[in-house]
Amino acid sequence: MTLLVLATTIVSFVVMMGITGISPTKAVTQVIIGANAISILILIYLSYATLRKLIFFKSKEKNRDLHTSITIIFALIASIPSIIVACFSLIVLDNRLNSWINPENNQIIDMSIKAAQSYTEDNAQSLLSTTLSMVIELDQRRLLYNLDRSAFSDWLTYDADRNNLLGASLVKSDGEVVVSARLFNDLTLPAAPLKAISGAAGDRPVLIPPGSTNLVGAVIKTQALPGLYLYTIRSVDASALNNMRIMTDNNTEYKSLASNRSNTQIAYALLYTELTLLLLLTAVWTGIAVANRVVQPIRVLIGAAEEVATGNFDVSVPVKGSDGDIGALSQTFNNMVGQLKTQHDDLTSAKDEIDERRRFTEAVLSGVTAGVISVNSNGEIAGLNRPAENMLDIDVGQTLGKHLTTVFPEISEIFALANANDRSSSRKQISITRKGVARSLNVQITRENADARNTSYVVTVDDITDLVAAHRSSAWADVARRIAHEIKNPLTPIQLSAERIRRRYGKVIVEDRAIFDQCTDTIIRQVGDIGRMVDEFSDFARMPKPQFTTTNVVDVLKDASFLVEISNNRITFEHDFGDEPLLGNFDNRLLGQAFGNIIKNASESIDGVLEQGVIDQGHILVRATGSGSSIVVEVLDNGKGLPAENRHQLLEPYVTTREKGTGLGLAIVNKIIEDHGGRLEMLDAPATFYGGRGALMRMVFPRLVETSAA
Repeated sequence: MTLLVLATTIVSFVVMMGITGISPTKAVTQVIIGANAISILILIYLSYATLRKLIFFKSKEKNRDLHTSITIIFALIASIPSIIVACFSLIVLDNRLNSWINPENNQIIDMSIKAAQSYTEDNAQSLLSTTLSMVIELDQRRLLYNLDRSAFSDWLTYDADRNNLLGASLVKSDGEVVVSARLFNDLTLPAAPLKAISGAAGDRPVLIPPGSTNLVGAVIKTQALPGLYLYTIRSVDASALNNMRIMTDNNTEYKSLASNRSNTQIAYALLYTELTLLLLLTAVWTGIAVANRVVQPIRVLIGAAEEVATGNFDVSVPVKGSDGDIGALSQTFNNMVGQLKTQHDDLTSAKDEIDERRRFTEAVLSGVTAGVISVNSNGEIAGLNRPAENMLDIDVGQTLGKHLTTVFPEISEIFALANANDRSSSRKQISITRKGVARSLNVQITRENADARNTSYVVTVDDITDLVAAHRSSAWADVARRIAHEIKNPLTPIQLSAERIRRRYGKVIVEDRAIFDQCTDTIIRQVGDIGRMVDEFSDFARMPKPQFTTTNVVDVLKDASFLVEISNNRITFEHDFGDEPLLGNFDNRLLGQAFGNIIKNASESIDGVLEQGVIDQGHILVRATGSGSSIVVEVLDNGKGLPAENRHQLLEPYVTTREKGTGLGLAIVNKIIEDHGGRLEMLDAPATFYGGRGALMRMVFPRLVETSAA
């Protein structure tokens, strides 16, 4: 298609320039316009197909920007000058046509042609006049013609020479020469045209125009010599005739050009457009070829780099000696990939070794019950094991990178001590509270001096809450046994003696009888109170082991709550137990004792604020819900609440906030809950419950889930 368009362009240009024998007439120009219009459509289609393929490749393949840029640069470099030249050529062509085709030039040409025609006509009229004069004289010498043809010929020669004729002769109607003048010249004169002879049959002479020669002739019929015609020939200035012919031809060409001006402009415009499109298309193809040559090695490098980015270090790019700088770049890339592969293998080996050590360390740390925290030289947490997460109630994902004292503020004092002294380790026992649960921790910080500036730490945390509680409970149980033993023995004699005195001397004593009765009643009442206290000591000292059976917690809660409800009508009790049973392995009696103590404490807390007039009505909410594999029992009250500081000490024996309390109730409750595998949380009431007034006692127990449900 491109070769066909190129051939059409060349042929059209040659024809329009007039180099060939084909004249660029209006019809020929219109044919050229049609052919070039079709060629332009073909070029537009080729350009569209090329650009569509280029755009398709750019959208389909990666890294085509350089390829497209090179192609566009080639296209612009080729097309912009072509467009400028085409526009300039069209402007010049239009100006030239305007300078050629104007009324002044047309007038000059017409005047020149008229001048040449006047010159020819003057010569023709002169020849006609001479011919008429000669035919008159010839009629007068008809006798000489009849008597002496030779003398007549001399006269005819004389008369022709006198009138500057090249030839003169008498001819018949068929053109046969009868007598001719004997003029001495080397010219071969043309014979008289039969058409002119037949035209001269009348009385008027016939003029023979020059034609392609510079000879003018005339034919006239003689009157005295019937059947004969006088044929005369005279020469006209050849240069004048040639100029007239040239001007006539030029005038014809000028008028043809003027009438074909618009077609000529269109034809040249199409030629320029066609040539521009050809150059543009050629430039695009050349750009694509050059881009393929330049970009292909770069694309190979990009593909290899992407493979390396995915972790494939076995790739290499081919290197050719003719690639020049691209070849050097490819060789450098191969060397770089080789070095990366070696370093990657070394790093992988080191990583595998480190991972193996890390897994071993994690396995060791996960097997210990103590919490272990790794801290860098800036005091930021670098890692910790699962026991540490559970003890401190923190998330490793949100903790790494934070300062140790920010996450674990209770350790600030010992951490500062570890930084200040030169000892390799520092140890201290601290207490923390998480989710309302107080824990006793034994913290040890060990320094690791890698160098003078980089010092890291290993923090070991042991949960000794149960151990401390066991020691304390054991000690208090021993004390309780001793107190109960020492106090309980004299109580019975004291009580019996007081009762006997009242019976023996009650009727005898008349004076101060009221004082006597008051004293004996006080002795008996106080002995009873001491006896009950001794019983609590005995119960705490010998807590029975629970006897587990499958029990619904809701039933136990209802019974425990009922015993408290019937004894206090100033408090509103609310229950929220749900519809599903909450089953677990519990000891009904011990669990009921624990629930009863909790609800009783809530009731007594409300009684205190009711007596002070702080509130008008007490409210206790008892609810139990199932949460996955756990049973959550909550008791909320709007009483005076729990102390903000050292709240966890309420679970210790003989610690109480009430004036007449023994401090064993919550200790016994906590012991029962722990024996059932649960935990006790002492919290403030939520804001939705009387604006956060009062306390929330939460007990969490393991739930017995059916096999099918599990």
